[in-house]
Parts: sequence; C-alpha cells; structure tokens
Amino acid sequence: MTGADLRINPSILAADFVNMQAELARIATADFVHVDVMDNHFVPNLTFGPQMVERIQATSPIPLDVHLMISDADRWAPGYAELGAASVTFHLEAAADPVALARRLRAIGSRAGVAVKPATPVEGLFDVLDEFDQILVMTVEPGFGGQSFLADQMPKLALLRDEARRRGAQVWLQVDGGIGEATIGQAAEAGADTFVAGSAVFGAADPEQAIARLRAEAGAHRH
Repeated sequence: MTGADLRINPSILAADFVNMQAELARIATADFVHVDVMDNHFVPNLTFGPQMVERIQATSPIPLDVHLMISDADRWAPGYAELGAASVTFHLEAAADPVALARRLRAIGSRAGVAVKPATPVEGLFDVLDEFDQILVMTVEPGFGGQSFLADQMPKLALLRDEARRRGAQVWLQVDGGIGEATIGQAAEAGADTFVAGSAVFGAADPEQAIARLRAEAGAHRH
C-alpha cells in the first residue's frame, strides 16, 4: 500500500494550546488534525467544546478529524459537523442510535466515524459497516494522552479489516493511543490506515519529519 493510502492525524492534545495557530502550522503536511473533545463525564478529563473547535477550524491549514469522547453523542455530535469539521467520530458506547447519528452527520456534510473503547467488541458493527466512513479502535483507554499502546487491540482491528474486505466496505480504520514509530507498524499490519499520533509528532524537533517517518513506517507494514 502506498503512503497516499495512509493518513497521519496528529492529536492537538499534545500541542501547546497557548500557541495553537503556530502549532497547527507545524503539522501542515499531515492529513488531518485530530481534535479530542472530552466532557469529564464520558471520560475523566475535560478539554474543550464547540467554541475552541470553531477557532481551530478557522485557523487550521488541514481538515479537522474531531473525536468526541462525550456522553449523549446523539444530541451533541451534529453541532460539530455543522462547524465544518471534515470528520466527526462519536463513541459507540455513548450513542443511542449509532446508525441514525452517522446518517445525520453525513447529511450535514461530514464524514461519520464511530469509536470503540478497548473493552468494546466490534462484531456488532459488521452488518452496518457501510453506514460509517471511519471506525476508530482505541489503543489506550480514552481520556488522557501519553498512555502506552495496547497491543491486545490488534486482533480487533484485524477482524474489522477482514470483514470490511469481505463486504467491500470503503471504511477507514483508525487507531488512537500510544502511536509512534515503535508501534505504528503493528497497527498498520493489523489493518489500520489512519493513525492518530500526539507526542510522537508534537514532541519532535521537526514535526514534518516525524510525520514523514510515521507515514513511511506504516507504509512498510501495510499489505
């Protein structure tokens, strides 16, 4: 698989919030900027809400990949699509009607993503793969950046890859948590094509070079 088929989405959780515009400019060669919205209810952490996302949308040189770690996703997710986010991912565990919500996001004009926590099985998504543009397999417990990669999530990812291929579903498979040069290959081998990296990019002296290295490493393990 070529590098063009892979996406590197740096997470601004690892960025300097005070200098957000400058930080966004440092990752202009990435595919999307990953924006984690947390409500201190669905996960034990609080980040920011629609106003901050709107400002990021206005200043980012690349499209927004919004990840909603919030309760009552059915109510709140469409608002982020309306802000112009290119992709909005909500948690399967936080949605009463995931398919209806995904259809609503698509109708607004956003890509619709669904995320699963490490303990959540993915088999229930098999029959509705075409309803989603992206499935996010969390490779850490959602809530905080800087956690260690959970390699035990790779079989779940491989299940999704095999099922998507069997059905001909054009769904992106994303991983988020502990992704860096040492782990991105495992995720790519298991079927991921979209990678959220935080400190591996923003903690690098040269973020553009870090993005290029991650892309190359992932490409070397895709088949």
